[in-house]
Amino acid sequence: MSAEAEEVAHDTVEAAVRAQLAKAFGGVRGIIEAAIPTIAFTVCWVTTEELKLSLIVSVSIAVVLLLVRIVQRSTPQFVINSLIGIAIGAFFASRTGDAKDYFLPGILWNAGYMVAMLLSIVTRWPVVGFLIGSVTGDPTAWHKDPGIVKLCTRLTWLLLLPCAVRVAVQGPVYWFGGGNEAVAALGVAKIAMGWPLQVAALGAMLWVLGRGRTPIKPPVAPA
Repeated sequence: MSAEAEEVAHDTVEAAVRAQLAKAFGGVRGIIEAAIPTIAFTVCWVTTEELKLSLIVSVSIAVVLLLVRIVQRSTPQFVINSLIGIAIGAFFASRTGDAKDYFLPGILWNAGYMVAMLLSIVTRWPVVGFLIGSVTGDPTAWHKDPGIVKLCTRLTWLLLLPCAVRVAVQGPVYWFGGGNEAVAALGVAKIAMGWPLQVAALGAMLWVLGRGRTPIKPPVAPA
C-alpha cells in the first residue's frame, strides 16, 4: 500500500499509530516464538549445568522455528529478530563460559533503547512520532503540530517503561547474582518481563490512543 493510500485509510494520528503498532508486534505466535528458546536454555542449564548443551538446544529451537516460518511462507521477521538476539547471547556466554552472560546482550539492548527514547523525549523528537512519518511519507512533518508531539511523547514514555523495568530488575541480578540461582532468576525475569510487559505497554498505548482523534495532517500555517 502506498503512503498516500495509508494516509487516506488513517485520517487520525491515533488510527495511524494503532496500525503501525500492530505491525511492530508479532501477535500471540510472535510472543511464543520469542519465549521458547529462552525457556529451553534456562531449563536445560538448571537441570544439566552444561553451558554448551544449553546453547545448542536454544539456538537449534530458534532455527527450527525459523524454518517452520519459511516452509509456511509466513513472515520470519520476528523469529529472525529473536534468533539474532539468541545468537549474540550464545556468543557472549560461550566466550566467557558463564551462563548468565547469555542474558547480558538483552540487558544492554534494553538500556540502549531506554537511553535513546529518553533522549528523544528530552529533545522533543519522540520516537513514536516517526511512526506517523512512516504513514504520511514525510518523516518530520508531524513535529510541526504541538498536539501530535505531546501525544507521541506520552506514547514514547509508555514504550520506554518496559525497558526501564527490565534493566532495573535484571541488571542487579546479573551484576550481583551468581550460580544456578542467578541464571534461573534471569531466565524467569526475561520471560516474565519480555513480551508480557511489552503487551501491557501496548495495551496502555492503545488506551491512550482510544481517547482522542488528532488529525493526521498538521494545520497549514496562514500565508
